[in-house]
Amino acid sequence: MKKFDPDALGENMLRRFAGGTSRRGMLARLGLALVAAPVFPLLPVSRAGASKPDRSPEAKTAFARGAQTTDDTKCTYWRYCAIDGSLCTCCGGGVHTCPPGAEPSPVSWVGTCINPEDGKAYLIAYRDCCGKAYCAKCDCDNTDRETQLYMPQLNNDVIWCFGTASMEYHCSTAVLVGTA
Repeated sequence: MKKFDPDALGENMLRRFAGGTSRRGMLARLGLALVAAPVFPLLPVSRAGASKPDRSPEAKTAFARGAQTTDDTKCTYWRYCAIDGSLCTCCGGGVHTCPPGAEPSPVSWVGTCINPEDGKAYLIAYRDCCGKAYCAKCDCDNTDRETQLYMPQLNNDVIWCFGTASMEYHCSTAVLVGTA
């Protein structure tokens, strides 16, 4: 009886494999795998983690528990969960419009605020109005879900007057983008 020789066994298996395949066939399979790989994320999978977020009063932030929907000149207005600065509603503008003489910044930071009337979360784009002296009315510094400065698009401590004629800050708006 022959001894068990792992080298001979491995050599025999590789020779059979090489005898039954070609280089072109291997390249075709490799190409097929590369073309099909981007389709895998589209396959149906269990979305247990994507269930609706907890909107119970206990799960809400301190701002969301005290938010109101009637007075947009108060820092507790529901859209202002992540605003920092003077409210344009107190400076001659609106919730989503700059006052006359001020220019909206083309860039913004974002926040997700919960409307207490319907309990839904909405994406809010906060845009600074620039080009006039600081308004200094209705100053708010709401930091609901604010991130550190290493994620500037979610941080309200930056003056967002980039891309305007003047970097002089006047007030901030809260534009409703859509549901979150």
